[in-house]
Amino acid sequence: MSYGEFAYIYDELMRDVDYEQWVSFVKEKVTQLPKKSGLRVLDIGCGTGEIAIRLAQEGFEVVGVDLSEDMLTVANHKAMEAGVKVEFYQQNMLDISGFEPFDLIVIFCDSLNYLQTEIEVQKTFANTFQLLKEDGLFLFDVHSVYKIDSIFMNGPFVSVEDKVSFIWNCFSGENPHSVEHELSFFVKNEHNEDYTRFDEFHEQRTFPIETYRNWLGQTGFRVQDICADFTENVQETSERILITAKK
Repeated sequence: MSYGEFAYIYDELMRDVDYEQWVSFVKEKVTQLPKKSGLRVLDIGCGTGEIAIRLAQEGFEVVGVDLSEDMLTVANHKAMEAGVKVEFYQQNMLDISGFEPFDLIVIFCDSLNYLQTEIEVQKTFANTFQLLKEDGLFLFDVHSVYKIDSIFMNGPFVSVEDKVSFIWNCFSGENPHSVEHELSFFVKNEHNEDYTRFDEFHEQRTFPIETYRNWLGQTGFRVQDICADFTENVQETSERILITAKK
């Protein structure tokens, strides 16, 4: 999926997101690794590079991959402005190749939920397993079943801001625990008071926690921890599930 114009307003839409939660989550988990410095990290679905750049600033050796060329263009520009080295590559998470093994691989900000079939998720797990060093860690987050089936269905969601406004409609997808997002954005032009409209269509799907656990085990991973919303326990109304697995 290519985000197109969406890439250039993504950071404006996400400006209130606390990316440091993911960075703190990574720093907590890597204490399990025998090697403590110079760790190689692969950020899959890196988007505009917000997490990748922050990890580089923490001393990690970071590679970011994303399917969207536009997202990567923004990410490269931001990394240069931040004065950090991050290698960005355009690749599909299903077919990532050409890299030396990593100490840590992350798939954050519900990027895994853009995979639509069981086979795609299992293939990504297998690919990730091959890209990790022995005893390497795999960290990812996904929408909970509750969020997909209940929270998203409470729309439409509307935001009216000076620079970017949007209308966001959500509909149940064809598969269990899936959602279709229809978004209309209105972006204020820099040189006048006009707005430019463009539309996006996104599909996401999730699976029960035990399904992810079973697929990871079948791949060869050892699941070490499952938590939710950056807290310790998974509740019935938890929205974001975070899973730590070890090769």
